[in-house]
Amino acid sequence: MSNKTLEERVQRLEDIESIKQLKVRYSHICDDDHNPDKIASLFVEDGIWESPDFGVANGHAEIETLFQNFKKMFSFSQHNMMNPLINVDGDFATGTWYIMGPWDMRAENENKWFALRYDDDYVRVENGWKYKHLRVVLRMSHER
Repeated sequence: MSNKTLEERVQRLEDIESIKQLKVRYSHICDDDHNPDKIASLFVEDGIWESPDFGVANGHAEIETLFQNFKKMFSFSQHNMMNPLINVDGDFATGTWYIMGPWDMRAENENKWFALRYDDDYVRVENGWKYKHLRVVLRMSHER
């Protein structure tokens, strides 16, 4: 039996749901042609987007630039997020997600399937949860 109060347990569930909604908003922005005008709003000002496979961006301006590059790189993507494992600790949280989906590459005129893993750090701000550090690793790529 948990030593937490009902209020603490409900707060944890609300936090987890808010973080899931943050990931859904992220997915929608990515699948909206990697919209550079909307992506930074999901990150704290000094947030980090990092991938050994796709680049690193520190802060809103660099994240927007990275997504401008993604917009040139990908003509289509479908972020099918799954298997979230979210741990909330006060105003901080971590999350692990997996994604499998199709991508169309503009330059190579190729269609690929990517399997990726996200390891995220979140922070609670005045109006909800935002990304502090998003890490994504390509686990598999396959031409379709």
